Amino acid sequence: MIPDGLLYSADHQWIRVNGKRGRMGITHHAQDALGTIVYIELPVAGRRVAASEPLGVVESVKAVSEYYSPVSGKVTAVNSELQENPGLINEDPYGLGWIAEIDLEDPAELDKLLSAGDYRDFLARG
Repeated sequence: MIPDGLLYSADHQWIRVNGKRGRMGITHHAQDALGTIVYIELPVAGRRVAASEPLGVVESVKAVSEYYSPVSGKVTAVNSELQENPGLINEDPYGLGWIAEIDLEDPAELDKLLSAGDYRDFLARG
């Protein structure tokens, strides 16, 4: 399950860009590998982040893992629904399970991310 129209990082984050803002989350592949997610540490709105910088941690029944910002910019919104129901990431990782919105500082960074086809190839290489 790798939707077209999104960009992907090698760290298994996705971003959907609309103008100079992107909505991001973790991929279906990542949530599947983690198993049932029981907690997520959300980033703080207003925080400036760099591409590949840890945004927080996600805890599942199997592991605790960091997740990363796919781009540099300012966190403008977080999905507070995840505090009450982190399982939304498992149920709908590309929709209701989004994590944060980021105003892009350098749109050229998007060129370093993977298309859906490239991400499929990346996963196939293991």
